[in-house]
Amino acid sequence: MKNIIIQTTKYLLFLMLGVFLLWLSFRKLSLDDVWNDILHAHYSWMFLALLFAFIAHVVRAMRWNLLINSLGFKTRLATTFYAVMIGYMANTAVPRMGEFMRCGVLSRKEKIPFNALFGTVISERFFDLIVLAIILFSVIFFQWQLLGDFVTRMTRPFFEKVDEHSFSLMIVAVVGLLFAGLLVFLFVYFRSRFRKMAGYNKTMELLKGLGEGVRTIQKVKQKGLFVLYTLIIWTMYSLMLWVPFMMLDETSHLGFLEGITLMAIGSLGVVAPVPGGIGAYHFIGKAVLVELYGISGTSAGSFVALTHAGQTLLHIITGGLFYFIMFFVDHKKPLND
Repeated sequence: MKNIIIQTTKYLLFLMLGVFLLWLSFRKLSLDDVWNDILHAHYSWMFLALLFAFIAHVVRAMRWNLLINSLGFKTRLATTFYAVMIGYMANTAVPRMGEFMRCGVLSRKEKIPFNALFGTVISERFFDLIVLAIILFSVIFFQWQLLGDFVTRMTRPFFEKVDEHSFSLMIVAVVGLLFAGLLVFLFVYFRSRFRKMAGYNKTMELLKGLGEGVRTIQKVKQKGLFVLYTLIIWTMYSLMLWVPFMMLDETSHLGFLEGITLMAIGSLGVVAPVPGGIGAYHFIGKAVLVELYGISGTSAGSFVALTHAGQTLLHIITGGLFYFIMFFVDHKKPLND
């Protein structure tokens, strides 16, 4: 009961943060003008962007299959893809729930250990984080004249706070390292006693499976194919933010490089711990369009509202549909029985 209360409180706090950021994004805009933009947008470009998103999700499922297969388990592209989309649907409600959800439904459907699947997701996410960092630093480097001042203004308050509290942060870091070292020492010293505790073997088995999953990238035989899938995924992500520029007259002149920039910086809003990136994506995406490319606040607000709503609807509709198909229509036997 206590854990439920804590988790519910955290969820509500992050939801309130998202709503607050959403309010910050639109508080100075005329909602009538934003609504007028939404009514007169060229939605054919949105549907094309959603097609690119759909392709990215299919390729993500194909890439995930490479990691799962390297552990010796069999998979079907259809069920893996269903699991990926169900995960995206879960993320729109609860931040980071999608990773658990997609592993849970695929584990149940194909009889693959959950801990092994979750390890592959950690490995996949870590690899994507590296790719995102490379893209982010690349767009900053190649557009330094444009982005330099923006990055400086955005990061100056953070570094000023770090400098102001540097001594306190150093003490916290030292205490944290000492505490971690103490835990390791106690575990090693009392390991024989820990082995006799109920649940020790099960916990170690879980950690072992998780570790095997994390190391799957090293075991993938088709590493070139894994990299190719990754390039396709991130290209589709860039296209699904560039193409919607054509929806609105004021953003239609923005090019592919601007789409990559918005994708890279806007991704920071999507990974924020708020349900479905609500508020965080709107705040960051609007800031990029207004501060970097001189788009009016109204058009920038309309753009981020449209793109976020499109992606959210795609994930909710397809995730719900594929959950129904996966467990009520597809009656194939598990491949790993």
